[in-house]
Amino acid sequence: MEHKVFELGDFALQKGGVLPGARLGYTTLGQLDDDGGNVVVCPTWFTATPSDTAAWMTGAGRALDPQRYFVVVPNHFGAAVSSSPSNTPAPFDRGRFPHVTTYDNVVAQHRLLTEELGVERIRLVSSWSMGACQTYAWAALHPEMVRAIAPISGSARTANFNKVFLAGNIRAITSDPDWNDGFYRDKPPIRGVKAMAALYAGWGFSEPFYRQEVFRAFGASTVEEFIDYFWDAFFVKCDANDLLAQMWTWWHNDLGDHPQFGGDFEAALGAIRARTIILNAETDSYFPPVDSGYEAQHIPGAESRPIPTIWGHLAPFNPDDQAFIDEALRELLED
Repeated sequence: MEHKVFELGDFALQKGGVLPGARLGYTTLGQLDDDGGNVVVCPTWFTATPSDTAAWMTGAGRALDPQRYFVVVPNHFGAAVSSSPSNTPAPFDRGRFPHVTTYDNVVAQHRLLTEELGVERIRLVSSWSMGACQTYAWAALHPEMVRAIAPISGSARTANFNKVFLAGNIRAITSDPDWNDGFYRDKPPIRGVKAMAALYAGWGFSEPFYRQEVFRAFGASTVEEFIDYFWDAFFVKCDANDLLAQMWTWWHNDLGDHPQFGGDFEAALGAIRARTIILNAETDSYFPPVDSGYEAQHIPGAESRPIPTIWGHLAPFNPDDQAFIDEALRELLED
């Protein structure tokens, strides 16, 4: 799937500074209707490229069918297609890459849609994990533009327990001697990344997933083999600086942290006018339904609809859970 690039120029960042020559990677599927009413935005999730996200979120006969909808998949900063530590020239390369917020990503994406693609209104914003965090920000910052949202396994603000998980990941990478404050070249901190992968394994899926040995469906016969086969293989292809840049964004995700809301989280949630269905897995360790339930209480007319699954945070990759999610997306699109 082809990735395109929107040149943002010198991009001012929420926390200060400018990212010169900023680039926003994206892909599109389908065609924009004459009346412009069939736009769906699916921001990418942690480590995902636009093609990764499109492959899971869209498809013939799916809720997000490119034969019916014009689907825009923008890549968040740090995820290797948009400006990231691994692809940005000096002096903002590698360990010097600036801090980027969830709102920075949405500001850049709004420019893509309005300046490059000619989009004036959005029928649905929906994505998973970090993409769900961006989904909330889209609806809060542009309530007049976004008709419906479905954040999947994400949150409007990163909870303290979630930060405990992120802290372990960050320390795993940065404690590797090869880390070298982010200025590694021929010898990246693979040991640190693999340590992070092992930590991730205990959080990504739930305890019942492992107790019932569902990992065998992936071709692994033991937990150790599953960590090597699935988790190590997934993360060792990622650049460590890119992982850390994204985790900074994830850690600091807070819908209230914008001048428009003055740090008031509940006011930011209350600014959302889109029809909202929040889809968090019952067994998600990072983004539990108790958090999404609180968010739903403060978004006018919102519904928290927990996904009944033992797949934890990775529920969207289970076909049965994917069907549950698609049903909610169809409901929003046809409303």
